Amino acid sequence: MLHRTIIRALAGVTVGFAMTGAAFAAELRYAHVGAEGDIQTIYAAEAAKGIAAATNDAVTVTVYPASQLGGVAEMVDGVKMGSIQMGHHDFASLARLVPEVAVFNAPFIYRDGEHALAATDPATSPALQAINEKLVAQGVRIIGRIYRGDRQISSNFPVKTPADLAGKPFRAVPLELWVSMVKGFGAIPTPVEVAELPTALMTGVVVGQENPLTMIASNNLNEVQSHISMTGHMRAVLAVFVNEEIWQGLPEDQRAAITKVLDDEARKSLQMAQEGEAELVEELKGRGMTIITEADGLDLDAFRDGVNKQIAEDFPDFTPLIEQIQAVN
Repeated sequence: MLHRTIIRALAGVTVGFAMTGAAFAAELRYAHVGAEGDIQTIYAAEAAKGIAAATNDAVTVTVYPASQLGGVAEMVDGVKMGSIQMGHHDFASLARLVPEVAVFNAPFIYRDGEHALAATDPATSPALQAINEKLVAQGVRIIGRIYRGDRQISSNFPVKTPADLAGKPFRAVPLELWVSMVKGFGAIPTPVEVAELPTALMTGVVVGQENPLTMIASNNLNEVQSHISMTGHMRAVLAVFVNEEIWQGLPEDQRAAITKVLDDEARKSLQMAQEGEAELVEELKGRGMTIITEADGLDLDAFRDGVNKQIAEDFPDFTPLIEQIQAVN
């Protein structure tokens, strides 16, 4: 007996399954805001290929990078509604649904990249599993993560302490956690979408920003910034999330295949980030940027103290979650 169920997303994407006779087929739209050359863009492209191969082309993924389907808010809303089936961005982008999820992007929270991946593994992290239950109630599920690299400060003047940024407009990702962090830097948080960032830096709307070196290089921010301060204040881990109805509509074996592909690609992203940072430092030096490290007088303790104090003040509910994350081996 042939039984067919159809899930129609708002964009007209159809997911259908046949219990016998015909193979299950699904077409998923995957959106993100990353630019060409960024680790997150490579991740999404490779994940799409891997998912097709792992499911014998039963599940196909079409990736829409570089904000083609809208900014971060539009992407999150699209996944929640089902007009976009998958997406990825900082965990904090889902805070509009469950505020506590932003803790996974908290600055100075992870010991290293391996710890960051372990603490954000949907299959084994107790903290993430508890928050995922709340997200599922909102129609969204985290099914993977991407290690994008350590985030560093770039500016158009030397920055060695928070005092150097005092009273200056500094780009904040338009999310509450980033606004709080930039306050901890000593600067004036100025929300700017990533697509508008080069123009905002060029025109002086903001004097600096923070991102992994991959993003700084791929977006040619060296053309509008002169210095990089190697604060490593965030180990940038992005959440890969999916519409829950679509996810539950997939057969169990295909869900398992997809999560394995995403986990494999997560580990590749960590390796890529670790191997690429030293090369990127030299590349950006070659493009004329000045790199500032602790050996050059960068005061990491001052940044850590200022940011941690601000986060504790603005997000007191994070404290037990931070302790749980830091306890992960």
